[in-house]
Amino acid sequence: MSGTRVLVAGASIAGPALAHWLRRRGAEVTVVERAPELRPGGQAVDARGVAKEVIRRMGLDAAVRAACTETAGAYTVDVDGNVLETYRADDDGGDGFISEIEILRGDLSRVLHDDTRDGVEYVFGDRIAELTQDADGVDVAFAGGDRRRFDLVVGADGLHSALRAMVFGPRERFVRHLGHVLAFYTVPNEFGLDRWLIDYQESGRSAGLRPIPDATRAMAMFSFPSADLDVDYRDVAAQKRLLRERMAGLGWLTPDILAHLDDTPDFYLDQVAQVVMDRWSSGRVGLLGDAAFSSSPMSGAGTGLALVGAYLLAGELAAAGWDPEAGFAGYERRMRSFVEANQEIGRLNARSRDVPGPDAEPSIDFDSEWFTELIERAINGVELPDYAGVPDSGAPAGSPITSSAKP
Repeated sequence: MSGTRVLVAGASIAGPALAHWLRRRGAEVTVVERAPELRPGGQAVDARGVAKEVIRRMGLDAAVRAACTETAGAYTVDVDGNVLETYRADDDGGDGFISEIEILRGDLSRVLHDDTRDGVEYVFGDRIAELTQDADGVDVAFAGGDRRRFDLVVGADGLHSALRAMVFGPRERFVRHLGHVLAFYTVPNEFGLDRWLIDYQESGRSAGLRPIPDATRAMAMFSFPSADLDVDYRDVAAQKRLLRERMAGLGWLTPDILAHLDDTPDFYLDQVAQVVMDRWSSGRVGLLGDAAFSSSPMSGAGTGLALVGAYLLAGELAAAGWDPEAGFAGYERRMRSFVEANQEIGRLNARSRDVPGPDAEPSIDFDSEWFTELIERAINGVELPDYAGVPDSGAPAGSPITSSAKP
């Protein structure tokens, strides 16, 4: 065992995925999460191409597939519900518009947590209040009052990363708004939805329904253009008001779906945004997932980037003997082109939803050879070394270590 102590901020997907690989490489891992428990539900996320190989190497292929939504495909419809286009989950070898591995964010988070809770310390209901690093380590003060020292700290705390702001600077420096807002929440399945996602688009706005494992419920999805979002991402009441205002007059089943807005247990709304940074580390502190390189939901790749990034970050750090400078540099070198391809797809998809104006850029030819090549680079365009010379404990080991912050 290396005994290297690593603190990971965030227990959604990137954080527990990194904890899996760090533990297997011999590190002692603590994951701190400001929420009091794992957050259920959320939007459906996908794993394509090389991300599926990472899941296989984690030994979690069966567990992830067992928790999938089993969506058969997607229909785009007109205002009367007539089908305009059909996309199937087995298109493009399972790596198409609807991925063969499609799972609710909360369900994937639960699979990853179940896999890592033995041998990884989870601290819920707490957060990093401040940190100070020197040549040999990082001193961390937690909001709950604890003070501890770690060898490395990794921020996997999402688009609105508090750790990124603390170490690298204000969010405005790195977050790029793509001009759209997305909202998701579950509703009773009173719409006869089976295993098919349904999407309706009109003048830059969209409404949709997707199946989830609980067949008595469905996931509502909305998007609308917004040059800038001035609603606090923690103010749910204001977000619901905004959604009602922006969806007013939209046809199809929109009014019936909005009728469940006040009694849904899991409302989520946020801007479609990317995080663009020159570097994802500073000394002994690094970033992973959306905190480092959000590609936005428009790319369909955020989860894949988190899983692949977790594998490479842990592997490169271990291969470098836990030297942060060399380990972080190797991680960035391997990931950068892969990230940029996925971010480009996110930007193109967002642009394709814009309502054309007099100064609009030419429409995107999604059937062109260059776009096909871009897709391939975004799905498979990164090498996964086997890290043969690096320790790998393989199967999870250790006794449960779970703690909660004191109130």
